[in-house]
Amino acid sequence: MFSQMRIRGVGVIDDAVLELSPGLNVLTGETGAGKTMVVSGLGLLLGERADSGLVRTGSDSALVEGVVQLPLDHPALARADEAGADHDEGELVIARTIAAAGRSRAHVGGRTAPVSVLADLGQLLVAVHGQADQWRLKQGDAHREVLDDFGGAEVAALRDRVAELYDRWREAAREHDRLVSEARDRAREIDSLTASLEEIESVDPQPGEDVALRAEDARLAHADTLRLAAAQALADLSGDEYAAEPAPNVRDLIGSARGALAPATTHDDALAGLDARLHEVGTLVTDLSADLTAYLDDVELDPERLGFVQERRAALGVLTRKYGESVDEVLEWSGRGAARLDELVTADDRVERLGDEVAGLQDAVVTAALALSEARRAAGADFGGRVSEELAHLAMGKAVVHVDVRRRTDPEGVALPDGARVRLSRHGIDDVDILLAANPGAAPRSVAKAASGGELSRVMLALEVVGSRSAALDGASGPPTFVFDEVDAGVGGRAALDVGARLAALAQHAQVIVVTHLAQVAAFADRHLVVHKADDGRVTSSSVSVVDGDARLRELSRMMGGDPDSEAGLAHASDLLGQTGEARTSAVGSSSGSSTRSSSRRSRTPSGTSAGKARTAARSGTPA
Repeated sequence: MFSQMRIRGVGVIDDAVLELSPGLNVLTGETGAGKTMVVSGLGLLLGERADSGLVRTGSDSALVEGVVQLPLDHPALARADEAGADHDEGELVIARTIAAAGRSRAHVGGRTAPVSVLADLGQLLVAVHGQADQWRLKQGDAHREVLDDFGGAEVAALRDRVAELYDRWREAAREHDRLVSEARDRAREIDSLTASLEEIESVDPQPGEDVALRAEDARLAHADTLRLAAAQALADLSGDEYAAEPAPNVRDLIGSARGALAPATTHDDALAGLDARLHEVGTLVTDLSADLTAYLDDVELDPERLGFVQERRAALGVLTRKYGESVDEVLEWSGRGAARLDELVTADDRVERLGDEVAGLQDAVVTAALALSEARRAAGADFGGRVSEELAHLAMGKAVVHVDVRRRTDPEGVALPDGARVRLSRHGIDDVDILLAANPGAAPRSVAKAASGGELSRVMLALEVVGSRSAALDGASGPPTFVFDEVDAGVGGRAALDVGARLAALAQHAQVIVVTHLAQVAAFADRHLVVHKADDGRVTSSSVSVVDGDARLRELSRMMGGDPDSEAGLAHASDLLGQTGEARTSAVGSSSGSSTRSSSRRSRTPSGTSAGKARTAARSGTPA
């Protein structure tokens, strides 16, 4: 709920602070004083489109700021957290500024935020109703939502069950249809993959085989050159045993060098070291000669092996051109292809399983939707009776509300057990219309069309009273604040007292802010705020103040058309407070009594609230 609002530079309002109570807050004032600007300011705070025309003449900008007190588990706080807002134990500050040039800024919990965040919070915080407001009941699904909210936990559980089953059913059906429609493509892909895998399998490549064959091919193709080079190197190192005449070689030269050094090595350690190094070189030459001999033995002229290697490389080359840059990549592709082929081959079995699953889910969702439809019908009969009863207290005693719950027939839809075909959605199989017959003999019509401007506000009040009472019994969290702009239009006298009593009943479960011209409604207030207009001859400005005691009596006297300070007017105002105390007690008592359902719900009447204090004050004939 809102604990405080500040409005600065909006229309005729220069700077005003509204201290709001948890119960029924009534806003009154002379015509043109700026009551509408309060509602307009609240609309800005809740994300409505900014109009620079609302900025007060002479001001650079307009500001609307609100302090909201919420339970820590309220969804509005969760939305604020998503926007990065800060709050203090559920106290959230939201603000909106509009520059005279038209630019608008929003702040939530001390952080700059898009205006859309304010709009989201507004949906969770406030329900605003005005005489010209056609309300959300013009929207096709809104009637169903109102009824489902009234239906409480039972309807909510069935609705959630239908939505869950429907989503699973549609997902399975989409997958089934996809697999069926792709059957031809699947067959072509199976043929292609099978041929490719058979081609790879026929070659049977081994990991790293292409690299090894490339090296072997080079060695076999140049065997003569390799043998000649190795033989010449061996001859140079150790001599050629087949040569006709011996030729100098490294091993003999090293032996000759060592023979030259040998007589002198005993006389000089340095020379002895050089002789040792010559010995090492000789050993290395001997080892290298042995390795060259072994290499010559390995290098063979094998044209047959060369042909096989080249043919194998050609076969592997065909695979690498199609499936990868190397044999290892070809093998990786083969693994993926085999897995995909298995998936495709088993898809037909999956189609059959999915078909059975789709049929089972359809039966389950139809069964759940039928149960939901029956629950809605039962809730609709109860809801219509309760709203009609509320309208009897709002000068619409002959009006009857009927909730029409009917199935959405569709020749192409799903079949019900009785053979009828309906259009099924995640919300069930029902179309819901809240119908109003405003007068005896009148045909019931959609409530948004059947009610006049003044009647529509009262119908909405009746709906909210019944709906909020149901939500309170179920522990649901609806909008914590309701705003009614001139809900009493077109009524007066005793009917106005009834309107005030119903607003007081609604205020038992939520904060209510009402703009009114009727003293009979204002007398029910837990907090009475008055918009004052001042005119210095050049500039008109308005402010807002809380009135109580004698000041409240004078305001009620003024609203009843008398002199605010006349003894008769003040006495009438005092008497009115006494009447409203009795009417409030009766309305709240009947509201509580009529709220008990056949289920296990138990009403919970708040005690010790400001509304209760106001009732005590009203019964004693003193201002609340």
